Amino acid sequence: MNEKSSMNARVFAAVATLAVVLAGANQAGAQEASDAGDIDYRIMVQRATQAAIWAMPAVGIIDFEKATKRDLGGDVNDVVYVSKPFASRHGFLTANDVTPYAWGSLSTQKGPLVVEVPPSSDKVGYFGSIVNAWDVPLVDVGTTGFDEGKGGKYLILPPGYDGDSPKGYIPVQSDTVNQGFSFRPVMKPGATFEDTTAHAKKLQIYPLSDAANRPPTRHVDAFSDEYGSLPVYDLTFFEDIYDVINREPTRPQDKAMMGLLAGIGIEKGKPFEPTADQKRAMLEGIELAYASMQSYFTTEGKGVLPWWKDKKWYIWNFAEGQAEAGFPYESDDRILIDERAGGSFFWITYLPKHLGGGTFYLTGLRDSEGKMYDGNSVYTLRVPKGTPAKDFWSVIVYSMRTKGFVAGAGRVGISSRDSDTLKFNDDGSVNIYFAPKAPKGLESNWIPTGEDFFLLFRLYGPGKPLFEKTWVLGDLEKVE
Repeated sequence: MNEKSSMNARVFAAVATLAVVLAGANQAGAQEASDAGDIDYRIMVQRATQAAIWAMPAVGIIDFEKATKRDLGGDVNDVVYVSKPFASRHGFLTANDVTPYAWGSLSTQKGPLVVEVPPSSDKVGYFGSIVNAWDVPLVDVGTTGFDEGKGGKYLILPPGYDGDSPKGYIPVQSDTVNQGFSFRPVMKPGATFEDTTAHAKKLQIYPLSDAANRPPTRHVDAFSDEYGSLPVYDLTFFEDIYDVINREPTRPQDKAMMGLLAGIGIEKGKPFEPTADQKRAMLEGIELAYASMQSYFTTEGKGVLPWWKDKKWYIWNFAEGQAEAGFPYESDDRILIDERAGGSFFWITYLPKHLGGGTFYLTGLRDSEGKMYDGNSVYTLRVPKGTPAKDFWSVIVYSMRTKGFVAGAGRVGISSRDSDTLKFNDDGSVNIYFAPKAPKGLESNWIPTGEDFFLLFRLYGPGKPLFEKTWVLGDLEKVE
């Protein structure tokens, strides 16, 4: 081979080698681009998941306001009440069906706001709480609250307020522009639902600037209406997050998450117009977030703790120190994100600033064999005679899916107040049945299910045998 031919051969070889290298580079570049896109998407899913868990308490609160506007034609600073106890058409997180609540959404957008709570009468008193937009209790009211049943003018002060608080008011500083309240009536002997309605209508809400000539408060009876304040785990969950961050001040503890929210199209002061990929990531993320909170709620040692060693009844496992601190869900060095979501606000709202001893809750998740309750089976619960509840006891079925009542159920719970219709055993105990259809002849003792569920067994005025654990409530037994 001459020199020219030898050079050409080397050139051809070099070109061939370069072609192979370039082809490989192009393929690798395409793969890297694909990997980069996949990484971006996976990060969006992660951010959506964590955002949903982080925002759970705020979503629970803003959904009350949205339900009031959508379902009742009401607005902020209205008093919403029910003239009779809740039914299955009322979508609330683990509310009871025994006492007719009064609640509402508040706004200090225009300045300090007065929530005037009436004094207890010989028939009805209130206990409940006012919370901020993140469901952090600001103050307890009523018989077990700051006014001790004497009534009072609670003055909600907006963030950054530096004015004077007039005499005769109870100042309550809020770090959010919007708040909420939920008050439960204490019905004294002889009280009727007409009395609780009259008491609700004494609640007054008005701007401090109008105190000298206050406008009438609108009172809305929600009893006859469908009312859906339950969080929905789809794109509307992220719309709720967007609405919260755009109307509330960005607190120091929120700033890191605000940076992450931008990655899924949620930014303060900008329209919420997520891309197709962001929407897809949010739907995937909310599914993961829901599964995470559900797992936390149902896992012994996380959301719940056993009350009796050999039974399947549980008590709520609040994070250490939070009850004493008033449930801020903050410690010296971190925000307790999982604890406040899966551990509380995934399934309850309106924790009090100070826990009282007037009610005790037992949570039922598993039957005597340790299996989760299912909506297709038949179960029975024997409630012993002499259950230590000075006022009354109540057991209510809740949807495991929504954490509200089972939709469409004709009855959601049974209490000892139903004793005139219940069928008792010879020893004074009573068997309660949980099933899609009523056992024949035992309709009065039946609570409908039809979907996977859990229970709250409430004791109103709980007695020593409960706390000393000398009284025991048996597990649900599956009836074959």
